[in-house]
Amino acid sequence: MTDKRAIIIDTDPGQDDAVAILAALGAAELDVLGITAVAGNVPLALTQRNARIICEWAGRPEVPVFAGAEAPLLRPLVTAEHVHGKTGMDGVPLHEPAMPLQQQHAVDFIIDTLRQRPAGSVTLCALGPLTNLALALRMAPDIAPRIREIVLMGGSYFEGGNITPAAEFNIYVDPHAADVVLRCGAPIVMMPLDVTHKARTSAERIKWLRALPNRAGNLAADTMTTRERYDVQRYGEFGAPLHDPTVIAYLLQPVLFAGRKVNVCVETGSELTLGATVIDWWGVSGRAANVQYMTEIDADGFFRLLATCLGQLP
Repeated sequence: MTDKRAIIIDTDPGQDDAVAILAALGAAELDVLGITAVAGNVPLALTQRNARIICEWAGRPEVPVFAGAEAPLLRPLVTAEHVHGKTGMDGVPLHEPAMPLQQQHAVDFIIDTLRQRPAGSVTLCALGPLTNLALALRMAPDIAPRIREIVLMGGSYFEGGNITPAAEFNIYVDPHAADVVLRCGAPIVMMPLDVTHKARTSAERIKWLRALPNRAGNLAADTMTTRERYDVQRYGEFGAPLHDPTVIAYLLQPVLFAGRKVNVCVETGSELTLGATVIDWWGVSGRAANVQYMTEIDADGFFRLLATCLGQLP
């Protein structure tokens, strides 16, 4: 048996973040070194609390949770309560977590972990705005070549934006942080709306989760069906895109995805297109490719993989 893949999950839970974290904690192939919370879907006070709740749902209170940036690098915080509800995880029963929040700042944890672990051994899984990662890279540029891979959910090109006509939410919240990360030189895999909009829930796929003989399967199903109410109104069809769990699925079964190596830049200057990810799909800019940009997914395989991971939890 191969060694587990060491990961740090940087997140702003968030309903689909919750499913991603549960899947990671249920995957025998992954070693979750820590979870770092960032402001995004809801403010930091709620994202760090939600992260601890999710760990307790998974029966994993020993996984350390760290609070990070309360606001983007240069802009006021934009949140998404209109999607995720006031708690960030409306639609499921929440409790006051018993496990403690770690005293160390999330950014310091990321830096220390990358410096202390062997170079090329830690993967950063970014499920929210990239503020914590950008701060770590700016404070400690030496960590960039030590990162095995950054796998992030963010960006869009063919699908347009979901928070503005041009921008995907995670990138829009902190485009300056995204710019720092995309320029850092570490290997990057991006899961944009172009692929996550092909990973939609359905009655059959949710049934797979409800059939699991544990609590985690139903919690994940409940979060997905809560999201559906918003997304059906928006997209006019059944099913909600399941964004963040694609990051975890890629680590476990990259063959579920297809895309190409491209150059990706982030718009930071235009009020009209702020946060847009400019994808050089046809290689016309002459800029070097810096991202493996995914556009295709085996959706049934993806949901079956999630069910397998969730089935390992209490």
